[in-house]
Amino acid sequence: MLGRPVEILAGDHRMNPDLGVQIARDWFDNHGVEAIVDVPNSALGLAISGLCYQKNKLALLSGPGASTITNEKCNPNTVQFTYDTYALSHVTGAALVAQGAKTWFFITADYAFGHQLEADATAFVTKAGGRVVGHALHPPGATDFSSALLAAQASKADVVALANAAQDAENSVKQAAEFGIGEKRNGQRLAALLMFISDVHAVGLDRAQGLLLTTASYWDLDDASRAWSERFYARTKVMPTMEQTGSYGVVLHYLKGVAKAGTLEPQAVMAAMRAIPINDAFVHNGYLRIDGRVIRDMYLMRVKSPDQSKRPWDYYELVTRVKGEDAFRPLSESACPLVHKS
Repeated sequence: MLGRPVEILAGDHRMNPDLGVQIARDWFDNHGVEAIVDVPNSALGLAISGLCYQKNKLALLSGPGASTITNEKCNPNTVQFTYDTYALSHVTGAALVAQGAKTWFFITADYAFGHQLEADATAFVTKAGGRVVGHALHPPGATDFSSALLAAQASKADVVALANAAQDAENSVKQAAEFGIGEKRNGQRLAALLMFISDVHAVGLDRAQGLLLTTASYWDLDDASRAWSERFYARTKVMPTMEQTGSYGVVLHYLKGVAKAGTLEPQAVMAAMRAIPINDAFVHNGYLRIDGRVIRDMYLMRVKSPDQSKRPWDYYELVTRVKGEDAFRPLSESACPLVHKS
């Protein structure tokens, strides 16, 4: 690209923002790195976004979900490509209330990401005519969710919503099944506000069946997504999560932007990326807004039962597809200082 080899460096931040910033700073200062990609962890995503702005490099984020990244904390050097707490909460919350699930109980990870998920979902549930009847907080890395699940059962809420992620979400779903929580178990719907297909794979369809979740991509949506995912599977022996397809997509779009701009200068590349429609195996006619938010369709999925699944990784049935303009925060509601309001 521009006569320069494309190289990928990888570093493990171990979920420690200070370590992640240290790695990124060394890459910028000593290794000629032009952009940081992925960054799973919202606290680190915000830190890397700020560092990239300071160094005039680009943050091409797929993993961080906090909607603040492209809202009040936005900057001209950051792209949030895949999902955010606003879209996850909006799609899941609005759809379920529209289906008659009016009362909600949250099981929430007690840190910024979990609180943001619950707050965003609460706003959408309330706006749609539902109400929150309770919540239970748990520390990150918890192993025992019994008290939270008993409180959720006792609330008789239509929806038990998991405002957590990763191992916390997996353990919540496993133990919810043991407590008999689920649409086909006790009538309560279980909704995970952030869950990847790898999490469903770890939990198993027998325990995850009926679970509702929102995703930005799924390997089996169409011919293009299947073909790409089969190549991914051949190398990794797992089907890709939306975070992984997002990392691929944002790097591909960045390289298209560099080619169009004819330079590595960050603002010229960002302008080119905004000018080019985003198209890959998972995004169709998406686009990059001035706030750094990529607008793309989102999908509400229901996890299949074991007897519905016809082959390996056949885990999801599509409930509804939501257009990007309807899923993500509209610019009219944005607190991003880059958005000029009349």
